[in-house]
Amino acid sequence: MAIQRASVMTSAPSVVHRENAQADVTNNLFRRGFDQAREAYILFPLLAVLLLLLIWAGTLYLIKVEHARAQQGIAEASLEIGATYEAQILRAVREIDQTLKLVKYTYESEREPNPLPKLKARGLLPSPYLFDVSVVDASGRVVASTQPSEAGSRMAKDALQTPGPDTALSIGRPRKSPATGEWTLRFSRRLDEGNGGFAGIAMIEVDAAYFVSSYDPSKLGDHGLLGLLGIDGIFRARRSGETISAGDPIDYASVVPDTENTEAIRAINPWDGVRRYTSARQLYDFPLAVIVGLSEEEQLAAVTRQAQRYLWRAAGASLLLVLLAGLLARMSWQLAQSRLRAGEAKIAYAESVEYLAYHDGLTALPNRSLFSKLLSQSIREADRYDRQLAVLFLDLDRFKQVNDTLGHDAGDQLLMEVAQRLEACLRSSDTVARLGGDEFVILLPELSQDNDVASAAQKVLGAIARPFNLQGQEFRVTASVGISVFPQDGLDEQTLTKNADIAMYQAKQRGKNNFQFYSAKLNADSLERLTLELSLRHALERQEFQLHYQAKRDIRSGQITGMEALLRWNHPDLGIVAPMQFIPIAEETGLIVPIGKWVLKTACQQNVAWQRQGLPHLGVAVNLTARQFADEDLLADLAEILAETGMDARLLELEIAERLLMQDVKRALSVLTGLKRLQVRIAIDDFGIGYSSLSALEQFPLDVIKIDRSCICDTSSVSEDKALTEAIIAMGRTLSLTVVAQGVETKEQADFLRDNACDEFQGFYFNRPIPADQFKLLLQAQATDPNLDP
Repeated sequence: MAIQRASVMTSAPSVVHRENAQADVTNNLFRRGFDQAREAYILFPLLAVLLLLLIWAGTLYLIKVEHARAQQGIAEASLEIGATYEAQILRAVREIDQTLKLVKYTYESEREPNPLPKLKARGLLPSPYLFDVSVVDASGRVVASTQPSEAGSRMAKDALQTPGPDTALSIGRPRKSPATGEWTLRFSRRLDEGNGGFAGIAMIEVDAAYFVSSYDPSKLGDHGLLGLLGIDGIFRARRSGETISAGDPIDYASVVPDTENTEAIRAINPWDGVRRYTSARQLYDFPLAVIVGLSEEEQLAAVTRQAQRYLWRAAGASLLLVLLAGLLARMSWQLAQSRLRAGEAKIAYAESVEYLAYHDGLTALPNRSLFSKLLSQSIREADRYDRQLAVLFLDLDRFKQVNDTLGHDAGDQLLMEVAQRLEACLRSSDTVARLGGDEFVILLPELSQDNDVASAAQKVLGAIARPFNLQGQEFRVTASVGISVFPQDGLDEQTLTKNADIAMYQAKQRGKNNFQFYSAKLNADSLERLTLELSLRHALERQEFQLHYQAKRDIRSGQITGMEALLRWNHPDLGIVAPMQFIPIAEETGLIVPIGKWVLKTACQQNVAWQRQGLPHLGVAVNLTARQFADEDLLADLAEILAETGMDARLLELEIAERLLMQDVKRALSVLTGLKRLQVRIAIDDFGIGYSSLSALEQFPLDVIKIDRSCICDTSSVSEDKALTEAIIAMGRTLSLTVVAQGVETKEQADFLRDNACDEFQGFYFNRPIPADQFKLLLQAQATDPNLDP
């Protein structure tokens, strides 16, 4: 017994232990599942699902509530309009019935065969423009009528009221006039003889459209309904939108309830298949009913659009929520994974930092630091093994236009594609690096032949010249490449890179989209340009600029008709600097804008001064560069200069190069229109070297065409130049423009222009540009002797 008790006691703990173990496993599984559910990458999606259910349930409920509210509003509006329409029709029918009763009473009590004149004299007849009141005898002859043309006519016997005791108002079926196509209604009452016999009828004829004239499109819409229905199921008048009809039969009982019904019925109207909220009421004491209907589709359009907006918002919120939840879940999952891979992350981070320190973040190419190391190492190897290497400095020519036109994202895309093309067209041993912006540099470490560099440069230019697809648009850019070669162009990394940069600038100066090798002359030119730029920045404040004037003369008389103001720079050390040397620098640096304002102001002041000295009032022409023409303050600055100097705007002529007008026609037209508002004359300069057509010129408000000197220099020997010049003169004559030939240097050129009826010319053949005091003497001489031979 004791042994049995001991075994029982021994087995009991083992069972309890197993149960506890199972409970621990269950608890551990539950705890693990609960802990896992608490992880953010699982919790965020669960919360997102819950929020999605709430969003869509709320949205659908809101749509349902607003739809039901709108339906109730339509039904109430239908009843409200129906009550108003019922009152209007009831008042109109009672007025008609009252008139008929007056006619009947006068006819029967006073035995007056034609009671209409008496009633009209007492003002008891309605307007004859709307109502035609008639008296018809028993034979159907019209005895009297408010319409004289109806008197004496006859009516069909079926239109007469049948003799009998019935004295109620009779409403005939609508009739359509064969002449006008309009529907009319006849209201009549029986007329009795003294002995009670049938004497005829009193009748009023009304245009059926009168009973639906209160149709308001703002309330009823384009598919609403106003209708006047007889108890015989025949429409006396019905209007929907601008359409008026009558005479259509329907089931009266299905439309007009036999009991008092205060609800609008939502149903498809059988006569036109439109679903409407229709309310119908029978008129009190008259065999008529009024019908008002509102189109469900039309009235619910706003609610439908609102529901669509709710759905779009819910969809947008759902998408945003899903993306946010997915992003957060993804981030939390990555964070959880990163905790598991902490050691690997540290190593990867160190490698990433090292990579970013030596590579460009956008294109993944080596950056300036890594390129400098690679170039220095290649220089040492080339020096050791007596080899040559080359550095190609590359700059994109139209990169700024891409950024300004398509945005910086497109610019970044372009840079990445350029990097890919450069790597694809070079050898695996060559190195491509990005220095910054749109500047790339290429290292060719091994040159086996002299023409390897030129061949590589040509491949680079060809690869970049192919069109790029940026944001769905085709775009083209070109590149300018400068080349320096070790050891002749430099022995260290900085010198080679600098000299390649100088050569690249020379490539840009020579029209871009080409490559240039470095030479000592390029370095000298670069230093000269830098010196000119530094001096140019102070030239205006040091008053080193002055204006020279070149006369424009009449083609026939040779008299001075105007002048062109030309800028000259008297450098304190270099002397007179040619415009072709400093104008491009001023244009590139933006200094041309303040310099151009000075030129305009000085030319206007000088012109006004000559006028005050009694000299002829002649026009002065000033050239506008591309940067000036693009300046947003051009019109404001010009108006200020004209006002300050007192210059007559009609004597100021602005010369604009042909290519500037054709680059952006829309903006050019806007600027030229603004100039014409100031009454300034406009000349198209250097005409003949571009691609302007007659149709292109017609859209611009021009006054003068200036033929480029290249068109007339060989008119005596080159037939193409001769034909082109003749065509330009003919074009100017067609557009009623003044044609001026510039650069005339020989008598043969002048004679040719005179023979072809050119208006004016200027050039060294007559006068070189001279300072203002010398030009004044020319004006004075012409004023003294107008016939003086120029």
